[in-house]
Amino acid sequence: MPINSFENYPMSWKPQKPTDKPLYFALADQLEADIAGGVLLPGTKLPPYRELADYLDVNVSTITRAFKVCKQKGLLSGTIGSGTFVSYDTTPDNCMTRRTDSSFLVEMGPIFPRSNTTEDVICMLKKMIAEPDFGKLLQYGNSEGNAWQKEAAIKLIRKAGYDTTADRLIPATGGQNAIAAILTGLFRTGDRIGTDPLTYPGVKTTAKMLGIELIPIQQENDEISEAGLLHACKNEHIKGLYIMPDYQNPTTHTMSLSGRKMIAKTAKENNLIVIEDGAHSMLNANPLPAVASFAPEHTVYIASLSKTVAPGFRLAYVISPLQYKSLLSDALYNINLSLSPFLTELASRMIASESVDSIIEEHRQLTKNRNRLVNHYLPKHLLIGPDECIFRWLLLPENYTGKEFEKLAQQAGVQVYASERFAVGKAKPPAAVRIVVTAPETMDELRTGLEVLKKLISNK
Repeated sequence: MPINSFENYPMSWKPQKPTDKPLYFALADQLEADIAGGVLLPGTKLPPYRELADYLDVNVSTITRAFKVCKQKGLLSGTIGSGTFVSYDTTPDNCMTRRTDSSFLVEMGPIFPRSNTTEDVICMLKKMIAEPDFGKLLQYGNSEGNAWQKEAAIKLIRKAGYDTTADRLIPATGGQNAIAAILTGLFRTGDRIGTDPLTYPGVKTTAKMLGIELIPIQQENDEISEAGLLHACKNEHIKGLYIMPDYQNPTTHTMSLSGRKMIAKTAKENNLIVIEDGAHSMLNANPLPAVASFAPEHTVYIASLSKTVAPGFRLAYVISPLQYKSLLSDALYNINLSLSPFLTELASRMIASESVDSIIEEHRQLTKNRNRLVNHYLPKHLLIGPDECIFRWLLLPENYTGKEFEKLAQQAGVQVYASERFAVGKAKPPAAVRIVVTAPETMDELRTGLEVLKKLISNK
């Protein structure tokens, strides 16, 4: 059907017919440009495949392939029977690290733990440097560490709620790199992984880079529901599931015991690969058992030190099902994520001496103190998260969006991160922002930031 037959026909998107070859790739480029340029806004429902094919006078397969390319880039989201939508996470800035030009800002955006670990680290370093074989730690070392280092790691992971064995452990250079290795080693372009509707941006950017589509799973009581997970297995054909059960980023939610058991049961019944990110689990003084405890052969568990000990401790421990261990080791090697023997030795000694335990406890107390100030300034009915969590989830008054609030806060000298940065899929994210209470350098700086946020909320 020629294009002019649609002149007065209502369609949310009327692209130009591509002239470049291959057609589907040129159409995907046009769609991406229209999303980036604001022609297509987040949440826009696109025309059905066949309707768009008739409009452009091309085969339906051309539309299918073009949309598939954009879905793998995270630009589109859709479920069977509901149509295809522009994702809500297409426009926000994905960089969520501390800004180099932020001297004018009270930084409450990136997760930046605050603890006084210097004295413990210096004491351990002095002992290490004085030893005659210290120079060996500055050379290349065993990529998996030695036996005592593995046992030290297992001892620490046990305190986070997962009792496992050293033969499953693979060290990695930080939690984000561990996620990259897992997605590279166990998944392929076009695979689908389920997530919370709001999830850790690091997994979003890695999935997008690898052409892996993230599928938001329907929730109940603020966590993944059994009906939603079963629907995603049956209808969306997900191969894996990414979860952060303890102090979920960004909502701060801690998954219930029944929810953990349900995910483990569903994973076993549907042969899912569960990626369990325990980035914040050690901050919980009384953690629930990890999902991996109930499905160890279907769960890849990640424990990392940067959020619980110090940001400079870029060390993570991956606990892998034995069937995947070789694939994950190869992935870490092939993407050149080699471990530093020096950092591994330092971290292992601090774990074995229980210095890490005292640092984590100090971190908990510091976080509680800061959250008392947060609780004083911000309305309780809008503030979500326990006092032990290093970030809080702030719901916003009506007529605000997270993106608007983030911009206004930045103009007022405070950096926070909007819900849109964490969104997966077509659903409009809630009006909320994440605030990191440990990011400001001092209590006075935190107080200044909170005063700004309180004023913005009160003025709406």
